[in-house]
Amino acid sequence: MTFAVRRRSASPEAPIYTPADIDALSTANNEPDWLRESRHVAWELYEMLPMPGRTDEEWRRTDYRGIRWDEAQLVNNAQSTLDVVPRENLEPLIGDQQGGTLIFVDGKVVFYEVTDDLRKQGVIFTDLVTACREYPDLVRERLMTQAVKPSDGKFAALHAALWTHGVFLYVPRGKMVELPLHVVMYHTQPGATLGHVLVALDEAASATILVDYLSPEGDAQSAYIGATELLVGERANLRYVGLQDWNRETYEFSHQRGRVGKDATLDWVLGTMGGKLVKAFIEVELDGYAAQGRVSGMFFADGVQMFDHDTQQNHNAPMTKSDLLFKGAAKDEARSLWQGMIKSQPQMQKIDGFQASRNLVLSEDARMDAIPGLEIEADDVRCTHAATFGTLEEAPVFYLMSRGIPRPQAELMVTEGFFEELLERIPFERVQDRLRAALEAKIVGVNTLK
Repeated sequence: MTFAVRRRSASPEAPIYTPADIDALSTANNEPDWLRESRHVAWELYEMLPMPGRTDEEWRRTDYRGIRWDEAQLVNNAQSTLDVVPRENLEPLIGDQQGGTLIFVDGKVVFYEVTDDLRKQGVIFTDLVTACREYPDLVRERLMTQAVKPSDGKFAALHAALWTHGVFLYVPRGKMVELPLHVVMYHTQPGATLGHVLVALDEAASATILVDYLSPEGDAQSAYIGATELLVGERANLRYVGLQDWNRETYEFSHQRGRVGKDATLDWVLGTMGGKLVKAFIEVELDGYAAQGRVSGMFFADGVQMFDHDTQQNHNAPMTKSDLLFKGAAKDEARSLWQGMIKSQPQMQKIDGFQASRNLVLSEDARMDAIPGLEIEADDVRCTHAATFGTLEEAPVFYLMSRGIPRPQAELMVTEGFFEELLERIPFERVQDRLRAALEAKIVGVNTLK
């Protein structure tokens, strides 16, 4: 499918949705009145907020005006089926079983299962539309009220008004979900989807969940406007992995935030491989005494991809600890930007915050930027940050070649070794292998300028 060349002014500068889209969505989903009302309240806020632009600090280095909003209509998922999803994304994460599986194609649930053991424990793992109808007391007080909020920005408000699908995981107090949970959001059609992830762990609960975001290659533009909310109660332990591999015509705008309670732990792993332009806000709020949060991010941009990750580690209680590491590579004419901030509130003493951005520049025309930052309002803290840039080191390449390994293979091995530290933080060997294959395809692939 091809498109005629058009002037930028010929396309709307903002999405062209209307309140009628909200009513149509709510009616189709048979949503409760409280949800329909909350959507309209968010829409009112959305209309009041301006579109972000280059004069806004968070956006001044990222130009998303290439998106054609008139083609970003909500996707019609009437014909969506399971058989289009790649086989490797349907395999159990470990062994031959998992705690639950939820697969969306173009925003429609095409496969769902959860073990009887989890049901008996009171664990709720289901799609968000169903959860809003069947568990309103659990969802209503959490959905975009504690973590991501409509007031976070134009795209957050739009998401709150028009989210199309999502997953809800709730683990009751003291329950441990031993087998991992797996969610796949697969998009095949042009247009826009607005996916949501809401995870809530009560006191002393634990769980591990992986969410895959991906789409097949195509020539038509797509948009994903997403939100992720991770609510980790006191002494709870959540391991969350989110891996994205959109096609080269997808624009992603997402808000992701975790809130961590007293003595609780959030281990968060992110991977960004696909998309034409990605703008992701990633925040950890350490709310309780001695809360801990670790964020591990990896990305590889090639062709003319643009990845913009904006991270924040907020220490809202004493004795909290955050550890953030982003590793990325760029080749061809790709661009990447990481903006990070560690912030401590007044009187939040004895905190330990660390952030690092490690960047591997693999071609002369690629550009990578990293902007670490500290905003400290307490006087007994340990907060450090670092950013490094480099090209492929010749010494280890030469060493491997001296052992009889051809240069292309040696360069591949060194580049893969750069990412290995983060790959090992993913608790699923099969997923690690899948990511290694994706990295290898980018490293040795032909120039994909589009």
